[in-house]
Amino acid sequence: MYLDCFSGAAGDMLLAALIDAGLPVQELKGALGSLGVEHALEVSRVTRSGISATYVKVKERGRQHEHARHHDHGDHHEHHDHRTLREINELIGRSELSSAGKNRAAALFQRIGEAEAAIHQTPIDQVHLHEVGALDSIIDIVGAVFALEWFGIADIVASPLNVGSGTVRMEHGAYPVPAPATLRLLEGVPVYSSGPATELVTPTGALLVSSYARNYGVVPAMTVRKIGYGAGTKDFDGVPNVLRVLIGDRLEAASADSGQVIEIACEIDDMNPQLFGPVSEKLVEAGALDVFLTAVQMKKGRPGTLLTVLAPAAARQTVTELIFRETTTIGVRFHAVERETLDRKWVDVQVDGGSVRIKVAGRNGQVLNAAPEFDDCVRVASATGQPVKAVQAAALRAWLESGSH
Repeated sequence: MYLDCFSGAAGDMLLAALIDAGLPVQELKGALGSLGVEHALEVSRVTRSGISATYVKVKERGRQHEHARHHDHGDHHEHHDHRTLREINELIGRSELSSAGKNRAAALFQRIGEAEAAIHQTPIDQVHLHEVGALDSIIDIVGAVFALEWFGIADIVASPLNVGSGTVRMEHGAYPVPAPATLRLLEGVPVYSSGPATELVTPTGALLVSSYARNYGVVPAMTVRKIGYGAGTKDFDGVPNVLRVLIGDRLEAASADSGQVIEIACEIDDMNPQLFGPVSEKLVEAGALDVFLTAVQMKKGRPGTLLTVLAPAAARQTVTELIFRETTTIGVRFHAVERETLDRKWVDVQVDGGSVRIKVAGRNGQVLNAAPEFDDCVRVASATGQPVKAVQAAALRAWLESGSH
């Protein structure tokens, strides 16, 4: 799934885009109805700069709150009760979300609570979630959790986020865009400023995109199967105010399933060994299926390194050019090799401190291997102070208990 945030991101825009891409509205309404708060979710078609898109709007207790959640969310506190983290967790606990969905939703609100607490220097149990504690934002976030679980796609990539510019009026005054909570949630996320002088990324948008995206960049090489457009409230001249979702199959994955790949290799004995790490990472980003290094003895008794890359045939030229540019080799050799692989899929599990992907491999419907993604375990371990091996064990245990195998 690719989240194209060229006009920013908001919770309602993401939810609308997922509906547009095929999420059944009645199933969504059933999940949201289980929260036990009186509301109505209105789904309609609108046009934004000539593009037809889905738009969602929340009505509360039969009284419509017409407010610009996207690009002008500063009015929330005038219309809605604020809720504390404890109150929101009680709502989530009563809901009919799956156990993993409840944990994910609670973790999302914990993140926004920690961001607000840090900004205002307030204990987290005393934080009143302003914009994100309003009913419509709760519906957007819980709805997005349900929707993304319904699609079941762990491989989510987002574009850099267009945050807009100018100022936004909030409860305590006017702040430069992005607003403080939004900016804190966007730490580590690539952003830029373009287009209308207004707020383009809301706290709910920042929260959801930064929590679910595994990577950021241009559209990956993929075969597109479904497209969804989710509309923001405002309609700008010349810029479609939509969040676009692309769903499909990675081309690398399709190539990996075929029997034949290209093996590219070269020996190197005159390069700083520290460079092999960055080179390996760039090769994987360029489409390599595998990269490995082998210690070898070269002519005149010199120790060297054999760099071996497995790649789809279509990536041969890109990989070769990258090796020439990033290493000291003056030649590579390549040949086609046959290989056989197990069927693979990713399953998301929740552990204390975040989510971890489990790579599940099998054949003919039988699971033969399951392994937690190491980088995810390191990320959770760093955030919680747990040993990496404890996170690995917890992730595997969560997967076994989930019944996903």
